[in-house]
Amino acid sequence: MHELSLMGDVLDLVKQDADTRGFAEITQVRLLVGALSNALPDALEMAFDMYKAEGTAMLAADARLTMELRPARAACVLCGLDYEPEHNAAAAMCPVCRFPGGRITEGEEFRVISYEGR
Repeated sequence: MHELSLMGDVLDLVKQDADTRGFAEITQVRLLVGALSNALPDALEMAFDMYKAEGTAMLAADARLTMELRPARAACVLCGLDYEPEHNAAAAMCPVCRFPGGRITEGEEFRVISYEGR
């Protein structure tokens, strides 16, 4: 489960910034998670809860993780149609012209949107 390591990296970044701002603890972390980011939201939630239970990363006992999930979007390189790929592959076929190899335009994102602390 690489989400445990990924969440550790996220919390390290948040903690570094929170330290510079003088926060004693982090109460909320908001993430943007794309459908093609290879990060599973349920596993991220479980990893966040594990770090919170350990009492590490400055997480308050009541800290929350919220995620904005971004669906995958692709643009056909032949006809220009903007569509949601049927499966998680850049080679997904355009639903109109059936040309393979759509250009992924959304859904690969993974980033911290914001955090709160006190």
